[in-house]
Amino acid sequence: MSTPPAQDPLSRERAHLGSSRAALRAMREDVENLDIKDVTANWVNAAVLQHQIDERIKALADLSHTPLFFGRLDYLHAPGADKAEGAEGERFYIGRRHVHDAEGDPMVIDWRAPVSQPFYRASKKDPMDVGLRRRFGYTGGDLTAYEDEHLSDPSEAAATSKLLQQEIERPRVGPMRDIVATIQPEQDEIVRSGLSGSVCVQGGPGTGKTAVGLHRVAYLLYAHRERLARTGTLVIGPNKSFLHYIEQVLPALGELEVKQATVDDLVAHVEVRGTDDATAAVIKGDARMAEVLRRAVRSHVTLPTEGVVVVRGSRRWRVPAYELETIVGELLDRDIRYGAAREALPQRIAHAVLVQMERSGEAPDDRVQDAVARNTAVKAAVKAIWPPVDPAKLVLRLLTDADFLAVHADGILDEDEQKEILWSKPVRSVKSARWAPADAVLIDEATDLVQRTHSLGHVVLDEAQDLSPMQYRAVGRRCTTGSATVLGDLAQGTTPWATRSWDEALTHLGKGDAVIEELTAGFRVPTDVITYASRLLPHIAPGLTPVASVRENPGFFEVRPTTADEQVVDACEELLRNEGSIGLIAADARIPALTEALTAAGLTYLGPGEETTAQTRLTLVPASLAKGLEYDYVVLDEPQAVVDGEPDERTGLRRLYVALTRAVSGLTVTHAAPLPQQLA
Repeated sequence: MSTPPAQDPLSRERAHLGSSRAALRAMREDVENLDIKDVTANWVNAAVLQHQIDERIKALADLSHTPLFFGRLDYLHAPGADKAEGAEGERFYIGRRHVHDAEGDPMVIDWRAPVSQPFYRASKKDPMDVGLRRRFGYTGGDLTAYEDEHLSDPSEAAATSKLLQQEIERPRVGPMRDIVATIQPEQDEIVRSGLSGSVCVQGGPGTGKTAVGLHRVAYLLYAHRERLARTGTLVIGPNKSFLHYIEQVLPALGELEVKQATVDDLVAHVEVRGTDDATAAVIKGDARMAEVLRRAVRSHVTLPTEGVVVVRGSRRWRVPAYELETIVGELLDRDIRYGAAREALPQRIAHAVLVQMERSGEAPDDRVQDAVARNTAVKAAVKAIWPPVDPAKLVLRLLTDADFLAVHADGILDEDEQKEILWSKPVRSVKSARWAPADAVLIDEATDLVQRTHSLGHVVLDEAQDLSPMQYRAVGRRCTTGSATVLGDLAQGTTPWATRSWDEALTHLGKGDAVIEELTAGFRVPTDVITYASRLLPHIAPGLTPVASVRENPGFFEVRPTTADEQVVDACEELLRNEGSIGLIAADARIPALTEALTAAGLTYLGPGEETTAQTRLTLVPASLAKGLEYDYVVLDEPQAVVDGEPDERTGLRRLYVALTRAVSGLTVTHAAPLPQQLA
């Protein structure tokens, strides 16, 4: 690339940024000016093509506050050239999307392209044919600094990138942002792993596991776009607040078509209006319930006692009971979906009739077989032998009919477990039932036993440690023919049915061959904060490696005794003097009192998931909703109340561990009651 020799390096890079932005605008204008009137055969094709054009225009938007490129690679040799030939190397600017000039020459290379990989992986030990790696610093959308690493120069010592540290520690206001400029080598290996295999990422607070999962989706869409366009992708999060927090990451990387949902969204076959106690929820979430449901579904099949007589014209064809029994037995032995077998049964009966016709000298074809399958006598036999099953009604009967449950749970659930999940009051209908979340998962399992669930090409499951075995099965059904990226932290499991091991969880998911990776380098949580929170690990997850913060800034940390809620508000006001977002995290039972104190002090605040702004940077967060969120500064109110708000101490300590690790720059712990002894 030619650059004016008189300019200093920073001016030349700014000039390239300006030229790149102009080229991106030209690319967008080219798409906007496309005329499709003469290239579409009908209005349907026109609508589809126009939608694709509209999406392309959105993807080419130039976000003024977002750097168009964040790095540069100067190769020693041209990629793919024989190094012995001494071919002169090329220079590539690495950014969030590809940008080319009017001649089609690249001005910015997509971070996902193979030629960009050394930006994340190259080192002094393995420079990957890169002579210079340059990082850029930005203020808003303006390029303000650069930093060089001469990877092929043995005399230059390796040093920590100051710009990299600044980007990691940059204040967070608004939704979660991408980490495309700061992906580390161990993260990049996970991001770029292939589509065919599933990956499970165990990562403590601040290790970037959520960002890795989202960037992996973006990479897979780049590398396998046509395949995933057909099969679909899905990101599953723990709640709506979390999904709202992460929803801007993929669009910022140019990916607009990825769907997001919670597990509850996936299994929303009925309206959930009730709750279970912990014991009942654990039993309903146990994988043993899958066999109870399978037995209950198959129990509807009744072996025939009479034959079927089919009348066609003047002829009568009889399929005897023993032959029907053989057909039914073969379908049961194949163990296919109940609904698929029910659809196959009339065709099997019709085939038996056609065999008799052929033996008598007739030559029936497929149309005759279809007509026989639709015969009134055949349809009546199918209804009697293999009646339709309504999954919701089936689950309702299991939960309200003690005898029905006892028959199908025999040898699986003991009597006490059966009593725990039985409803005490009769229910008139599916609509009037007060379904609990675990019931909806059972209905989803039963639905899949009747009719196969549609499978996607790739599913990302975040905060997976909180899922029950039956919930894992529900997610696994959505990617039976695809792959999965599972993200979580065993130490942050806060449900009574929380995952005990990833091997067990992946088995329930149907991805027992998934590769398990562990991230232990902490990029978000300051050293002093993660060290304090890690005091809980021996009590909540003894086998896990503590997170080691790689940040040079130790962060702000303080434990402050208080005597009134007004002092908690004072702590928030002090932190609001700093730049960035502030989260006030408290036990759910403490939220009303703190709401009153904040209102009395005239402090405006948001709820979890609501987007912070420069004017409103304080969020009041119930501890039960803190998982997955992050704030520049956190005030954690009454740690013991957070522990006491859970059904048992271990779950409470895990909830406290989550709350302690939401801070990016500083943490203030306020307490009037004594701190939990595990923090001593």
